[in-house]
Amino acid sequence: MSKTKWLFIASVVVLLVAVPLLAACPAPPPAEEGAPPPPPTYTLYIGGTMSLTGAYAEDSAAELAGFEDYAKYVNETHKLAPWRTETFPENVTLEVLWRDDELKPEKALSIYEELKAKGLLVEHGSGSPQVLALMDRLNEDRIGATTMAVGPYLLSPPRTFFIQYPIYTDACAAIADWFMDTWKAAGKTAKPRVAILTADNAMGKSLVIPEFKAYLEKAGFEYVGEQYVPLVPTSPPTTQLTWLKENKVDLALGVMINPGAQPTYKEMVRLDMGPNKTYKIVFGTASPGHAVVFAQAMGTTGDGYVCAGSYPPPDDLTVPGVKFCSDLQAMYHPDKLVTHIMYEHGVVEGMIQVEALRLAMANTGKSADQLKSVDVLEYGFYMIKDLDTGGITSTPLTFGPGKVYGIDKVLVQQVQGGKAVALGTWPVHNIYKHE
Repeated sequence: MSKTKWLFIASVVVLLVAVPLLAACPAPPPAEEGAPPPPPTYTLYIGGTMSLTGAYAEDSAAELAGFEDYAKYVNETHKLAPWRTETFPENVTLEVLWRDDELKPEKALSIYEELKAKGLLVEHGSGSPQVLALMDRLNEDRIGATTMAVGPYLLSPPRTFFIQYPIYTDACAAIADWFMDTWKAAGKTAKPRVAILTADNAMGKSLVIPEFKAYLEKAGFEYVGEQYVPLVPTSPPTTQLTWLKENKVDLALGVMINPGAQPTYKEMVRLDMGPNKTYKIVFGTASPGHAVVFAQAMGTTGDGYVCAGSYPPPDDLTVPGVKFCSDLQAMYHPDKLVTHIMYEHGVVEGMIQVEALRLAMANTGKSADQLKSVDVLEYGFYMIKDLDTGGITSTPLTFGPGKVYGIDKVLVQQVQGGKAVALGTWPVHNIYKHE
């Protein structure tokens, strides 16, 4: 048989086999007429200036980790928290934009302009000097912001920084309330003597205002005066603590970060000062002198120290928000856990910024690429009502035009047996009167 015939027979065989096979394969369904195309995808940014260099480096690093983990969670699940039913749009991806301001106000301003140009519609403030530099600019630009620095300056008049934990005057007032309750419960009738022992910077000095002194005196204290300690002391504040002794002070109140509060308390212990020492005195600070961080570093040496305005310990998994934070870390970096309490703060700031973005889209009907910062402020931040943080903040958060203060109670904690123990919550008194 010739080669040509063999090729002809082989071709026929291939066709006979292939045709039934082709007939057995179903044809792809035709595209449904009029079906809408998939929605376009967008990116929205959260974050802002951070202080990863300087005295707040540890706090800021923990906060940034909270921001980043929360963004990952929303991107992967489109949920806002395990206990919430609302969802985030599936076609919008969150990205954290940030830069290190190195605690320099002028750098915070330049970072703000850079990130705003990149499309960041919200902002974050780190230290008090940076927030003071930013607040008027943000107010003029109608940009809502979260912050880890709070003070009366944010309320006079209220601008566009939104507060999730108490300003320093209200935090220290809660300590004063607790102290007065225990003083009276012990049957003491004399007026307790109170003084301010605080950081020598804008944050610490925000406590030294006539309204706070007036509140203390109205609450039944005898006001003695003020002493200042460097933000990060280079030597023990012996002189300042001796002054407290000489003036027979029962309660000292201040605003300090842990690198200031810890050496101050160590010197108090050395001088035999404290609630359980020969010289009876209580030293209390507003957050960011977090009792959890203080206890982790000081152990039982720190027993008696009081802090108000912070968050539940990260090992208290009975609190839904704390368990959520623990689960986030287990998902995203189980071998590099962040134990600083400001991780919880960062997660909550992420919740607030994301909620503002979600509400702005829902309330305006605009897609993510159409949003303006003023939309996020007026139809986002201002519309946040009873935002449930799972118990991380002392109350759910509510904001509005002229209402930048989100809570109405203050958590007070004390170091006992080397652990931060909740003493209870006391009301926010809004001591600093504002418009």
